[in-house]
Amino acid sequence: MSARRAALAVLLCAALLPGVAFAQISNLLIQTLAGGGFRIWHADGVSILDDDEVMLLESLAEVGGSQPTATALGPARALRTAQGVIIELTERARDRELLVDRDACGHVKTWHAEGVTRLSEDQATDLVMAALPGGGPRLVLDAEHHAKSYLTNIGVMVAIWKPRSAGR
Repeated sequence: MSARRAALAVLLCAALLPGVAFAQISNLLIQTLAGGGFRIWHADGVSILDDDEVMLLESLAEVGGSQPTATALGPARALRTAQGVIIELTERARDRELLVDRDACGHVKTWHAEGVTRLSEDQATDLVMAALPGGGPRLVLDAEHHAKSYLTNIGVMVAIWKPRSAGR
């Protein structure tokens, strides 16, 4: 099983086991930038394009950026980068970029430039350093959040959760 499939299988299992071990799951994708630092993508965001629009833009992607294409969210351009295809939503006030990803079955997944989960530079570094194809060790981010990071083809996928208190 590929590292990406293993990571997706673990995340899917965690989501399908309500009440067993996790509460309030959040997912991030961390990409290391060439000049240092990180680009953090969020699983959930406010800019939602349907799969047909994402696939069309993905097919039009060019290194310098495609011509603007009409979408439900206004004009969009697709850029082919070393980190993957990025869709720029030129007229959006928030969540202006989406990263195109595909799951193990080839289904389209978009990661959002903006989301509610925040990581410090130290936390992002720890998660990237701990990432393994089948999932690294559980890390404690703060008093309320734990995380596990997985190496994938396009970066480090991170599952963040609030552990249930022992008294429940």
